[in-house]
This record gives sequence, C-alpha cells and structure tokens, in this order.
Amino acid sequence: MILAGLVIGGVSFNEPTLASECGRVALANLNWQSAEVLANLDKIVLETGYGCTVELITGETVPAITSMVEKGSPDVVPEAWVASVPEVVAKGIADKRLIETVDTFSDGAVQGWWIPKYLADAHPDIKTIEDALKHPELFPAPEDASTGAVYNAPQGSGGALVTGQLFKAYEGEKHGFTLVETGSVAGLDGSIAKAYERKEGWLGYYWSPTSTLGKYEMVKLDYGVPYDAAEWRRCNTVADCPDPKPNEWPKDHVPTLVTTGFAERGGPAMDYLSKRSWSNATVNKLLAWMTDNQATGEEGAKHFLKNNPDVWAAWVPADVAEKVKKAVE
Repeated sequence: MILAGLVIGGVSFNEPTLASECGRVALANLNWQSAEVLANLDKIVLETGYGCTVELITGETVPAITSMVEKGSPDVVPEAWVASVPEVVAKGIADKRLIETVDTFSDGAVQGWWIPKYLADAHPDIKTIEDALKHPELFPAPEDASTGAVYNAPQGSGGALVTGQLFKAYEGEKHGFTLVETGSVAGLDGSIAKAYERKEGWLGYYWSPTSTLGKYEMVKLDYGVPYDAAEWRRCNTVADCPDPKPNEWPKDHVPTLVTTGFAERGGPAMDYLSKRSWSNATVNKLLAWMTDNQATGEEGAKHFLKNNPDVWAAWVPADVAEKVKKAVE
C-alpha cells in the first residue's frame, strides 16, 4: 500500500508546490453504479478542491487497467477490482507503471454466485455451487425452461471472465445449464427483479456493495473448496485457459489504482487519493438513494457530499473541504 507522504521518483505527495501541476486527469468512469458515483465524487473533489481538470473516461475493468499499464491512461481507476486481472496489475506495479493508494471499500468487497433467499429458505440443502447445479429445474433458462441458467456478469467485465471459467470448472453444461449473457448491469439487474416478482429460481453472478443486493435479499453460495491463489492466477482469471478447476472467489481487494506518472505530478491531490475510502454500509445507502431517485453518478456524488460531510471531510484538509462544500451547495 502506498501512503501519503511517500516519495516516488523523488517527488513527495505532500509537496505543496505541485498543487498547480495537477493539470489534466483522465479518470476511469467504469460501468456500474458504485464505480460511477465514486468517479464523479473524485471529479468534484479534484476539480473544486485541488484545481485539477478532470476528464471522465467511460470504460470497463479489464481494458481500463490494461490501458493504464500499456499506455499510461487513464491516470486513475477509482474502484479497481484487481482480482479479475491480477497478473496485469502485478506486472504494472512491478514495472513501476502503477501504484495502489487506498482500499476503496474499508471493509472489503465481495463477488460470487448468488440465489434468492426465498429459494435458499425453501431448499436448505442448496448451500454450494455444486448443490445448485444438481437442480437445473429450479433455475429455468429464459429461452428454454428445460435447461438451467447461470446469469453472467456484464459483458467485458472481470466478473464475466471469471464466471465463464467457473462455469467450465464446475461443469455447468454437463449438469444441464447454460451460461446466459446479460450484456449489461441493467440486463443483470432486470433478470433478478423479474425472478423476484415471480418468485422464480435465479442463479448467477453479482457483487457487493450494490443497491440491488440491498433491495433484493440474496444468499451467496459457497464454492465447496478453499481458495487456491496459484490456481486462481493460473486459470480462473485467464479467459483462454482450457482447464479451470473449482475455486473460491476471494474477498476482493479493491484499491484505487494510479499511474506513477500522475503520482509524480499530482501533488496534494495524491493525499486525497490515498485517504478516500468508504464502507459498504455507506455505499449501499447511497446506491439505494440513487436507485430510488433514478440519480446519475454526478447527482449521487453531489447528494453524498451535501449530506455526509462527517464522512468525507476526514479525507481532505479543512480548506479543501470548504471549497468542496461551497461547490455543491
């Protein structure tokens, strides 16, 4: 973990003379709700509090992080689910192209396969992925109810890559299941909402923190095996690996990733990016408000800044906090 005050390339994050050199910042605005609101939150704070000029770049986990390593852009990925691309991140850090600044979620983050609680209550024998795959009749596919369905993560995401590999590892097809491509977060959310409305079976990928898991009570399935880090790196996170094995999806380390180029010129802005961390409870509450009010990431960020100074003021100096408060009044 890189802490505020550490010197990288001879430049201290605390160097006040670098404030005016923050300049333009390319910030990854990834394609799910918590990442979107955090990107907009960072944009507001960096622009109003530190004088940066921020460009939000819409993207997805794998291509965004890969581009950071290979091209040095975007400058910042605020919510980087690195377990989906561990080798890429490890190489970026080893080659001194990337640094991790802070854990985005102070109490960690979770990915996995889930089923509705009402189904788990009705079938207490289903506790693991293997248990669920014994019952394709409980999880009918939308196009063919004679087969079971495992709903995949949004296309292009790290979650989709790993889910595809786990589907092979647990022999989903052999058990009479098909992997349903949801295409987007909206498609995935819609499939859960539809199942809940009809009290039907549903099995698939999701992650926390999210407003959806706050609205729809779900139970995460156990993997039936302990986490094997070497196997996770070898095959579970490699799309073209032909022989993935069952594995536990580890609790995710979700840091903020920054290019060393920005770390060297970001000055005091790097102090903020080394302290800005929030809890699952805080995020879930915000995401629920955004969903209920159909709020954009920018609207959610402004709502949070207006209503939660007790949380975010600790991330910045008092003079910066005052600038941000005035900007969102």
